[in-house]
This record gives sequence, structure tokens and C-alpha cells, in this order.
Amino acid sequence: MKTLNLGILAHVDAGKTSLTERLLHAAGVIDEIGSVDQGSTQTDSLALERQRGITIKSAVVSFAIDDITVNLIDTPGHPDFIAEVERVLNVLDGAVLVVSAVEGVQAQTRVLMRTLQRLRIPTLVFVNKIDRSGAQYDRVLRHISEKLAPSSVPMGSTDGLGTRDARYTPYAADDKEFRSLLVDVLADQDDALLAAYVEDETTLSYERLRDQLAAQTRQAFVHPVFFGSAITGAGVGALMDGIRELLPAAQGDVDGPVSGTVFKVERGPAGEKIAYVRMLSGTVRTRDRLNFRSDHGKHDGDLGNPHEWNPVGNRTDEAAKVTAISVFEHGSAVRRSSVTAGQIGKLWGLGDIRIGDEIGMPRKTPAEGGHFAPPTLETVVIPGHPTDKGALHTALAQLAEQDPLINLRQDDMRQEVSVSLYGEVQKEVIQATLANDFGLDVSFRESTTICIERPTGTGSAAEMIGKQPNPFLATVGLRIDPAPIGSGIAFRLEVELGSMPFSFIKAVEETVHDTLREGIHGWHVTDCTVTMTHSGYWARQSHSHGVFDKSMSSTAGDFRNLTPLVLMTALRQAGTTVYEPMHRFRLEIPADLFGPLLPVLARLRAFPRTPSTHGTTTALEGDIPAARVHELEQLLPGLTRGEGVLECAFDRYEPVRGTPPTRPRTDHNPLNRKEYLIHVVRRV
Repeated sequence: MKTLNLGILAHVDAGKTSLTERLLHAAGVIDEIGSVDQGSTQTDSLALERQRGITIKSAVVSFAIDDITVNLIDTPGHPDFIAEVERVLNVLDGAVLVVSAVEGVQAQTRVLMRTLQRLRIPTLVFVNKIDRSGAQYDRVLRHISEKLAPSSVPMGSTDGLGTRDARYTPYAADDKEFRSLLVDVLADQDDALLAAYVEDETTLSYERLRDQLAAQTRQAFVHPVFFGSAITGAGVGALMDGIRELLPAAQGDVDGPVSGTVFKVERGPAGEKIAYVRMLSGTVRTRDRLNFRSDHGKHDGDLGNPHEWNPVGNRTDEAAKVTAISVFEHGSAVRRSSVTAGQIGKLWGLGDIRIGDEIGMPRKTPAEGGHFAPPTLETVVIPGHPTDKGALHTALAQLAEQDPLINLRQDDMRQEVSVSLYGEVQKEVIQATLANDFGLDVSFRESTTICIERPTGTGSAAEMIGKQPNPFLATVGLRIDPAPIGSGIAFRLEVELGSMPFSFIKAVEETVHDTLREGIHGWHVTDCTVTMTHSGYWARQSHSHGVFDKSMSSTAGDFRNLTPLVLMTALRQAGTTVYEPMHRFRLEIPADLFGPLLPVLARLRAFPRTPSTHGTTTALEGDIPAARVHELEQLLPGLTRGEGVLECAFDRYEPVRGTPPTRPRTDHNPLNRKEYLIHVVRRV
């Protein structure tokens, strides 16, 4: 059978988990449809998910449509858990984006569709909840065309909108309006089809139009739109036909070299690590010794790092024996002796595996990362009992395995540990998880905004081997220059590649990325180019009896220890500007409350644009600092009689006005030579 790895994505409460249940029921995998409200769904298996009625972790289930095995990945809709969606995107063959027929296109819907289009992931749109009061057809279609996908094609009509008897009817082959609509949309990408239609539309068969619709959908040029209800089942059969006909099956050579991507890591009942792998090529069998590669030493464009500073360096290649395999079939994962190209498997035995690792042969084209904005909040986690500090760090380290973007950050000087967050709901989930799974009672400090630093100018510095006060057997010269916004961190060489061993150059490059995690003001430094301008080392030397003498020979450790000193000197010379995250917001409020709301927005440093009023409702868009979003959310119900609706999403970074905020620093980056040298001696 062919395999299709399908993602279900949506704004929170659009009904994607209910749609997953309906698809499983329609495919005969489950006999009864679970309820999100009752906590009985297949994919929301965590106790917290059942309690809250929201998806927190992505989950994989499987069902068959004719000769296609569909591995369906249900993802969170709440923006606080967008990191789960981030990890799934690189393993999808296609997606279904769920939109509510009542609320229509929402902020998170637009964020998701922009990303799906940028990655060219073939996507169907399913407009859910046609049975709910307030459901609309024309308005939602118009908003999809205007705000999501101009090349969208409605695939059918609805009757009885807003009632329990609402129905969806797919357009038939003899529907002239549908044929004309298909030509209008498809001709943008197919001149031959347009020419045939103009010459004699009667010769253009419906089968050719459907074939071209499938071809353009698989290339992500066109987005078919289906309507229905996950609760009543209306339209779900037509959606399943669309999944089978319009989305591409997985590609991959089962006999080729082993290659795959890890998109999820969880712990089993005995604490064992389980890796979810999308196989791109080849076959992995139980007891195979599997190589996997991590790029955790490279953080271009990344605004955080879940790993503590490590003077030994970042790993690159690992190997371990696969002790067990499960493959998703007929609803759940079943034990198998192998997993092959195109499939998703759960692998046991890979103790050091991490999310994002590549197994076997790395991809020829690296997978794109950083699809969504990084977390913009952070908080200090405080144990309820001082004796729990060690257990808390261990527990948070395990949570960081499952969600690297929480960016566990240890401050040894203050004996504190911080985590990064997308929002306050995520904080509550971390607190509940620590209590339920680890027996740890914790509290949090007030969340603070995560800023970034960008170099203001150019700076350079160098330390020469054998010249005081350089205590290390290494020569390192570095220059740091500003780079275009969004470019991340680039490392360049102005020295000959063969001027010293490659391992020493690699040590400098990795340490540059580690050091730039904390700039002059303590924030991550990004959008810069670091160029190595000087290099030098002492070759390996031994005494007459052949024993290696470290005091006479350069090691990678010398370069790792010297690089932060040189880089921070150059960075201070260049100077940095601190930028804060800004969110784009949209407010819908009663028109009579617009005037009283404006002073509140001004106090929160929001910048509203021109409002538009429709009947008794005023819509207002604008920008607001991320640090003020939570306060606006708390104030809004009281300011709008509970009728205000706020949509908010990260948009960009802007320079901080006035005195820039300073982040408490850890102890691994040198603010001055004396401080740093004392630090190095302590670590050694």
C-alpha cells in the first residue's frame, strides 16, 4: 500500500481533533467517536489534554483510504504550543487546514497557511461546523480567498447551514459553473488548458480538469475547499475522497540508503526514550546499528539553545542499536520488525537521540527550520522546596527533550533555571506536568519578554599565541559585522582552511555560536557575520619518551576557551542594539466602547491603525509590544462587557526605545578578561 503522511492543522477550537475522530470512525478504525469535551478522543491521550479539552502534543494515528495508508498527525491549535506544529512540518506529504464556518479565518489560521504555502506543502481546506448557529458559506469563502489562498476552489455547496441537518453536496461533472471556476483557477498555471478552453470549451473534458486539479494541488498551486461538520459527519466522505485523489503519496526508495528525520521524542513507562521517525529512504530493522547526526552546534537564525554551555563541544555523530520498532497501522502503532521509506515509525534504543536529528544518510537538501517565530517570553522556575533543585533540573531537561524550544537555561551563579514560553497557558501546562509526572511542586516568577541583540557596527579583536596576557596555546582573531535582518549567524574564514587542523577551526565556529547566546545586554545576538581573521597553533609535541605534552601543544580546548574572550571584545567594540518582539493584533469590540479603549491601548504602547465599523462592531488592527499582550488579554473582558475578541501573533522585532532591558547573565561569557580567566580556571 502507498503511504500518505497527513497533518491536521487549525486555529484552536476549529475542531481538528473532532475531525480526526470522525475520519477514524469513517475509515472503520474506531466504533465510537470520542468527545473532546469528555476527554475520550484517540489523539488527546495526555491527562492534561483530556482535562483541558485542547491538544498539547502532536499525536499520530493511522487509517486506510482504499489502497492508501494515511498516517494522520493531529497538532495543537493553541498558539502557545506552536512548537509542536513546527516539528511536524518537515515530515508531511500534505495537510488539511481546518477553518470554523462560524469564526472564519482567524489569526493562527493565517500564520499556518502562510507557512504551508512557503514550504509548498499540498493543502486542502476543510470548513468545519456548518451545523453550528452562525455558520456562513459565502463570507468564509471570500475570507479564504482574500486572507488565505487566492487560488482556492470550493468543491461543493451547502444546505441548511446553522442547523443539525446541514448538508454538503460535492459539485458534479455536469455543473457548468464549477467547470468554469476550475478553468479560471487552473489556467493561471496551465496555458495549454486555457488555450483549449478558448478554442472550444466542449472539447475540454471534466476528467482533464480533475487531473489538472490534482496535479496543481500536489504542487501547492491550488487549494481545494471542502465544507462539513466533524460532529454530524456531513462532508467528511467528500474530504476523504479529496485526500485520496488530490494529495500526493509519500516518496522514497525502500532499498536505498537509510535516511530519516526525528520529529518527536517521548519517554515510555520505564523512562526509556522513544523516537518518532519519518523514513525518507531505506529500511531500518530491529537490531540494526543506526547512525544519527545532529546539527545542534549550528544555530543560524535560532534565537535560543536548549543546551548548557559545554567546554567539550557539541556532538555531531552518534550510533546506537535499535531495540524495538513500531509502525502506525489501522489506528495505532503496532510492533514490527522494520520500518521503511515513507512510513512513520517509533524507534527504541536510541538513548541520545534528539528532536531534529537525522538518522542514516543526511538529506542532500537540509530541512528548513524556524518556520514560526521563536518564543518571546521567559520565566524562572522556582521549586517548592529548596532540596528539589536537582530533581527540577532533571525533570526540565526531560521536558526539553520533548520540546527543545523551552530553551532550558541554567544560571549557576544564582542557582536558578529559566525556560522560554510562547504564553501563559504553556506555563500552566509545565507546572501541571511537573506535578503530575515528577511529583514536583513549582511556582514561576512573572514572565518577562525575550529580546534579541543585533550588532550596531563592526568590531574586531585578536589574541596571539605566546604573547601576554593570552594564557592559551592558540591564536584567534575575529571580526563581527552586521548582517541583513533574518539572516541569523554566519561564520566565515579569511584565513587559509589549511592553516591549522580543521578540528580547531570547527571548535572556534561552534564556540562562536555558543558565545553569541548572550550579548552585551545578556540577550541572544543574531543577524551578524563573524569572520576569523587570524589563526595559529603549536603542533603536537611529545617528550623523548613519547608522552604527549599538553603544555607544549595546542588543543581544541585552547580555542574553545580563547574564542569567547576575543569575540566579546569584538562585540563590545561593535556595540549592539536591543530589539523587542512586536505582535500584530486585531480587535473586534462594540462600537460604543471604541473611544474609552483608546487610552488603554496608548498606555500599553499599542499603535492602532484606522478602525472600520460594521453595524454595532468596530474592528481595529495595530501593533503592540509582546510584553503587553497578556495585560491586554486580562483587561479586555472588563473593557468590552465581555464582547471583545482579540487575535494576536508575532510580527517582527523593533529597537527598544530608551534604556534597553538587561537580561540576567549566566557565568560563561566574559564581560572582562579577569572575570573570564577566573571562570575558566574554576571549570578546569
